[in-house]
Amino acid sequence: MATEAPPPRNDTETDHGPASPTTEEFVEMQESEEFGELRRTYRSFAFPLTVAFIAWYLLYVLLSNYAGGFMGTKVFGNVNVALVLGLGQFATTFLIAWLYSRHAANRLDPRAEAIKHRMEADA
Repeated sequence: MATEAPPPRNDTETDHGPASPTTEEFVEMQESEEFGELRRTYRSFAFPLTVAFIAWYLLYVLLSNYAGGFMGTKVFGNVNVALVLGLGQFATTFLIAWLYSRHAANRLDPRAEAIKHRMEADA
């Protein structure tokens, strides 16, 4: 007969279970200036990069469909503009992921962790 093991205990647990803020505390935090600043910091980074990447991707698609002569232009050897721009799509994807990771680690995570710690401490 299999039984489920209890979940591992974390630092915020007491003998009465894990500390959980109330719904009112969550709503209060969501409406706070601190949370608003965290949200603005995220959005000011994520939204412009998302728009820029979508525009870059659509440019590639449109060029592929309507500028075949340009995309077929040889850059060197058998490598043409389409291949270079296609590989550029991959490069920009990894670049954006790396930039976001740095941004989150430096600006978002410390603020989010401070909010989380305060919410759990007050509960």
